[in-house]
Amino acid sequence: MKRIFTAITFLLSGLLSADAQNIYTAADIDKSLLPYASAVIRNQEITTEVKDLNNTIYRFKEVVTVLNKNGDDNVDYVVWYDKSNRIKNIKGTIYNEFGKQVSKFSEKNFKDYAAADGFSMFLDDRYKRFQPAVSDYPYTVEYEYEIASKQSLIFHDWRPNYEPGTSVEHSSYQFICKPDFNIRYKEFNTTQPVKTETNAAGLKTYTWEANKLKALRGEPYSPDAEHYKTIVKIAPEKFSYEGIDGSFTNWNDLGKWVYDKLLNGRTTLPPETVAYLHSLTDTIKEPKQKAKAVYEYMQQKSRYVSIQVGIGGYQPFTATDVDRTGYGDCKALVNYTQAMLKAVNIDSYYCVVTAGDYKKSFSPDFASMQQGNHIILCLPFKNDTTWLECTSKEMPFGFLGDFTDDRTVLACTAQGGKLLHTPKYTAEKSKQIRKGVLTLKNDGLLSGSMTTTFEGCQFDNRPITPGEISDEIKKAKENYSINNLDIESLEYKAVKNIEPVNNEKIKFTARDYASIVDGRYYFIANLANRHLSVPREVRNRNNDVYINRGYTDIDEITYEVPAGYKMDSNPLLVNINKPFGKFTATAFKTGDKVIYKRKMELFDGTYTKDQYAELIEFYQAIADADSYKVALVKAN
Repeated sequence: MKRIFTAITFLLSGLLSADAQNIYTAADIDKSLLPYASAVIRNQEITTEVKDLNNTIYRFKEVVTVLNKNGDDNVDYVVWYDKSNRIKNIKGTIYNEFGKQVSKFSEKNFKDYAAADGFSMFLDDRYKRFQPAVSDYPYTVEYEYEIASKQSLIFHDWRPNYEPGTSVEHSSYQFICKPDFNIRYKEFNTTQPVKTETNAAGLKTYTWEANKLKALRGEPYSPDAEHYKTIVKIAPEKFSYEGIDGSFTNWNDLGKWVYDKLLNGRTTLPPETVAYLHSLTDTIKEPKQKAKAVYEYMQQKSRYVSIQVGIGGYQPFTATDVDRTGYGDCKALVNYTQAMLKAVNIDSYYCVVTAGDYKKSFSPDFASMQQGNHIILCLPFKNDTTWLECTSKEMPFGFLGDFTDDRTVLACTAQGGKLLHTPKYTAEKSKQIRKGVLTLKNDGLLSGSMTTTFEGCQFDNRPITPGEISDEIKKAKENYSINNLDIESLEYKAVKNIEPVNNEKIKFTARDYASIVDGRYYFIANLANRHLSVPREVRNRNNDVYINRGYTDIDEITYEVPAGYKMDSNPLLVNINKPFGKFTATAFKTGDKVIYKRKMELFDGTYTKDQYAELIEFYQAIADADSYKVALVKAN
């Protein structure tokens, strides 16, 4: 993974030009740090200095020895900046394995890019990038730079051993501030206690250090990094951000600041829009149905674009602006939807969430601004809390999907911040149910139809609003790895309830699906849902096993086979029951039909590291069963 440094999170990178006596030869690396390592951080010094509320200096200095090609990403330097975060200095030196200088580089060697991401309409960010063109391993890079930031709200986390395959000889993180500037911090897996002191200039300093951190292996199904990597997070009590002052020590205070300083006064709508909303909803008595009408109107009227400008990308455009232009980012569209609901007397909460396929919750005991990256809307109906994803023109009312489900979020209200939890789509609710009735001819031709329903987090496994049929057929052929597949008809129909269901109907043929060898007739029983990936073995595993999301797949395929054949293979009969999942599969012949049934259930949660071997066995048994071939032979 490339070492990315953002203006928001200030994931800074760089390194210290060594003193003349510091010769970083590869041979001097402690041998205990070499196992599993592709790179070694020889020395890392990170400093955050808050000179005043509108002036913070970030310094990053690092020496990295790259041992092999897999370690090159450790010196792929990408430095983000914008109008509020100015790069002051970049320089570095490259050495060979014996510590002899090969070359130097500076800011002029970095290429400068606009941070266009393909869907953002407005973006303040830019970045500079440089990667040494070195192919003789091992080599060492010294690197350093500074960023001057006009804020004191968001500080860089210390993550010395964040990258897998990277060991650390020494790393330190120092936070310097005036005596009246107070911070809160949260430590994860630190090996030494923080040192606090007042220096000769009267400034408070906090210092964290780590020595001889061995390289971590990438272990499949690992939990969040906070469970096993060294991390320190810092948040201020008083701060200034883009010229707006504030203070907080908890989520209530932070949510109140967001509401008062970033949101308040931005929900005014034009009178004609308010009048239309009333004409749309006044005849609807049930509040939830009224909200549904407003939400679907918002989806029809507006579209999502990413807009990272304004107050650090944190303040939404006004509802009037979105109403006029018809577009907005997640903040703007949530604010706009909230304004329209308010116009018809429905309360809602503007909620900050850490979005992504990997479920990540806010820390209940540590409030900080940088934990969120997306905004959703909460409607606190009595005994029926409803959640809205406002950036999608297709998402059903009340459905979040796997981007923001099952995690703790911050609701920003007039009364202050509240930690709420979004709905969880359990394995039982996240179903894929498939039924097929197919015919196999003597020449191996397969024909017939299948219907599949997708529910819960599997709802959008298929298009909610299909495009051109030719395009959808191409995608369907990718979904079904069936050789010689010829799709005769394809239909999708999404039922947009709060618990939505997507339906697929497909009629098809496939030449040579069955093969005839030495008078025997062979075909794979599971034609549509084979799980052949098996996690790799990890000896002496360190981390617990974490399954992020559960689901249930149910398949039943009936094959009408040529007459006069009998089974020449043992019937398939697999039944596995583990704490993290269940799997059953059967295939048997009755009359001129072969009936295949399969059910797989995976349960999310955390399991002991000792159960990883069981997980491998579980998936291997599934892969074996999914590869089962029916063998038929002519009856006497």
